Amino acid sequence: MDIHAIVFDFDGVLADSEMLHLRVYNELLAPAGVTLSTEEYCERYLGFDDEGAFQQIARDRNLLLGDEEIEMLIVEKARRFEALVAASNVLYPGAAACVGRLGAEWPLGIASGARRGEIELMLRGAGLLDAFRFIVAAGETDNGKPAPGPYLRAAELHGVPPGSCVAIEDSHAGLESARTAGMRTVALSTTYPRDTLVADAVIGSLDEFTVEFIRRLADTP
Repeated sequence: MDIHAIVFDFDGVLADSEMLHLRVYNELLAPAGVTLSTEEYCERYLGFDDEGAFQQIARDRNLLLGDEEIEMLIVEKARRFEALVAASNVLYPGAAACVGRLGAEWPLGIASGARRGEIELMLRGAGLLDAFRFIVAAGETDNGKPAPGPYLRAAELHGVPPGSCVAIEDSHAGLESARTAGMRTVALSTTYPRDTLVADAVIGSLDEFTVEFIRRLADTP
């Protein structure tokens, strides 16, 4: 099938921001005596939106967090995270060039577990906000990743069948979401080892995500 649109995940694909998320999670969880290692964060919580992550952490660590407490944590995390990213450009070095070359050929969108304000803040700082036709952010579908909702919504906003979209992801949950939605999947090995990623293709950097690469992917049965 021809490719009609490209959908990017955000954290770990366009933005080198996962460790900033981990830093803020640990700051907020420290009063409860919880510290997440990088390995644990990547294995258990990366790929969730903030609500899903806090809920899973609470289950794993037997924390008594009700809906109100989780909502307060989400709001405070957003405040601290936005303060961190406002001070610097956290996009990967190849992100702007990748968005430019692919945007000249296909409409682009974002399907992410990050909050809309965080995504827009980082894209605006890099001058890339207008490069994307739409953003599907945390809380904007009934279920977040690994459920297919974010990518089904992305295809709907593009106005094309999911099977004519290519999704690029770095996380297992994100790849499952895109794959279940019916999209072609490309895994970026910025977060997990290549041999653990289940996708139609695996690449090591955005420099490899080219027009020619996507056309070859479209021709692959």
